[in-house]
Amino acid sequence: MEIAPDMHEGDKIGDWSRLLKSKYKKELGEISREYPHKRSLYIDYREVERFGKVGIGLADELLESPGKVIEDVGDAIKNNQLIRIKDGKEPKNINIRFINLPKKTAARDIRSDDINKFLSVEGILRKTTEVRPRIVEAVFKCPAGHFTHKIQKYGKFIDPDGCATDGCTFKKLDLVPARSRFVDSQKLRVQESPEGLRGGEQPQTLDIDVTDDLSGQVSAGDRVIVNGILRSMQRVIKGEKSTVFDIFLECNSIEVAEKEFEEVEIDEKDENDIQALSKDPMIYRMIPHSVAPTIYGSEDVKEAIALQLFGGIAKEMPDGSRLRGDIHVLLIGDPGIAKSQLLRYVVKLSPRAIYTSGQSSTSAGLTATAVKDEFGEGRWTLEAGALVLADMGVAAVDEMDKMQKEDRSALHEAMEQQSISVAKAGITATLKSRCALLGAANPKYGRFDMYGDISDQINMPPSLLSRFDLIFIMTDQPEQKRDLAIAQHILKAHTTGELIAQHKKTPIPRVTDEYIQQQLKPVMPDIDPSLFRKYVAYAKRNCFPIMSPDAKEALVNYYLKLRGIAEPNKPVPVTARQLEALVRLGEASARIRLSNTIEISDADRVIHIVDACLRQIAYDAKTGNFDIDKIATGISKEKRDIVRVIKDAIRDVGGENRRASIDQVIETVSSKGFSRDKVREGIDMLLRNGEAMEPKHGIIQLI
Repeated sequence: MEIAPDMHEGDKIGDWSRLLKSKYKKELGEISREYPHKRSLYIDYREVERFGKVGIGLADELLESPGKVIEDVGDAIKNNQLIRIKDGKEPKNINIRFINLPKKTAARDIRSDDINKFLSVEGILRKTTEVRPRIVEAVFKCPAGHFTHKIQKYGKFIDPDGCATDGCTFKKLDLVPARSRFVDSQKLRVQESPEGLRGGEQPQTLDIDVTDDLSGQVSAGDRVIVNGILRSMQRVIKGEKSTVFDIFLECNSIEVAEKEFEEVEIDEKDENDIQALSKDPMIYRMIPHSVAPTIYGSEDVKEAIALQLFGGIAKEMPDGSRLRGDIHVLLIGDPGIAKSQLLRYVVKLSPRAIYTSGQSSTSAGLTATAVKDEFGEGRWTLEAGALVLADMGVAAVDEMDKMQKEDRSALHEAMEQQSISVAKAGITATLKSRCALLGAANPKYGRFDMYGDISDQINMPPSLLSRFDLIFIMTDQPEQKRDLAIAQHILKAHTTGELIAQHKKTPIPRVTDEYIQQQLKPVMPDIDPSLFRKYVAYAKRNCFPIMSPDAKEALVNYYLKLRGIAEPNKPVPVTARQLEALVRLGEASARIRLSNTIEISDADRVIHIVDACLRQIAYDAKTGNFDIDKIATGISKEKRDIVRVIKDAIRDVGGENRRASIDQVIETVSSKGFSRDKVREGIDMLLRNGEAMEPKHGIIQLI
């Protein structure tokens, strides 16, 4: 009876050697040729499962007792000489690595039953240590010259009790590093992905022990799937052993999840649905209607957000410079106009997105922070912030006007150069933040004053505003017809919601699924959100449109019209940034219908949106021209002119002293055709900006 288990063991090794011979001949050949540079054999779990009835048994055994299975595979390779290296020696240290496990375990769901089982954990890498050698087999020498071998495990170093040679009584042994065996090792910390978290939960982390050729492969910020064996280690607190154990994952293999929007899986059926949608003539109505359908109206804003989700094309130039393709949008509006709800909805639609509120974000939380860490050896390490985690997606920042001044300046580089440079605690690094920014802010005084200057009411520095491609002013003006429609829309959504809640508790006979569908029609998106995400990902992966000559001409003409080159004295209305914005928006518009060319219709659509934006923020009612200086510098050209005239007047009246009576200055300047109020405003502005001072009441002096 005793023989059976061994027979069975032999079978297992035989099964593995059959599987390797039939499926992994090519890989084994590669290792034979390239050993020792290549010394890991990657075995696909799905291939093992597909290997008939035997395969299912092997696959199950891997999950339950991984240590034994990895030994079995090693024995199968050794016994059958599946890897033959040049010198004819037996290859040592071949790593057996398993990938593509079907079940992923969340870091928060790991329990004591999982110890010594094979797990697959998915998440974002928070921290990595440097790669350092770790001793795995220590060789000791006693004074008599005998050698003693001691295998070392993860954690504390174990000294032997004494010399292992018979008859030798020496207890004090010295380590001989030259004869000992070392392996590269590294510690990683994986944090669960933010998408799977329920609100308000702190993401949990798991430490990973990586050795040999896996070390140094990944860096902080990568999304990874780590497969390995869960191990436990006793906690030692101040020299006392604790009954609580710590867990770590002994890494067997790491799969770097394809970054960006590549993560979204699209099967054949999805692809057919996407192609059918793209050919639908109503696609430009359907896509904005699928953005936050519970919010009534705001068509222009929804269209702009749809364009932002699809994005333009990032261009790498031969000289190494990069032109961004991401579109930045800012919504400034009265309270209660559903800005935050729009932002939250966009986070749901984008394949990769992070939502954060400016009120509670610091510049370190947005960009990156250096932390001193108990992990590793108390070194300083970088932790990625929100804009880095949203790389290749959308970063939605609410309440931007409430941010601290220093924190806001962290956005400048992230928006234009799309990278974040960090120089903290001896670490200098550049992190990528290729994300589109969708910001929301309230006006300075709580609500917009329609008669005041709009640029005065936006509590944000001009340098930041000029980086946004589109800025929408969302005012809440009472208008009976529209208000009635909004009221009906909101009440309909609430009533249907109440009905569904009641129906769940006690079913109502007349409430069928069809009835609910019909009632929900106004607040249902035209395109299902999960398909919408796939659509965006598909368009970003496969569609790279080129500008047609007609579209090029239309954009250039519009740009020239805005610049208004005919009158040299006019305020310079638009910068080259606006032209770049037009191009990016045109690319996004063509991507919506998966077209390879940007047609004149795209150019018209984009011009319409940009025109609507500029009319709200940069229109100078007096001259009938666009005055982008309002937004780019915060001071319109008229104000700048008056300030110059006032300064000249003070110099004329005051002579060398550059001081003059304020009344006299007002007289002089108003005689040149400026209104007295405007002159007063100009003088106040000089005093406020520190360009002039009032040494005595009623006297102004230039500084």
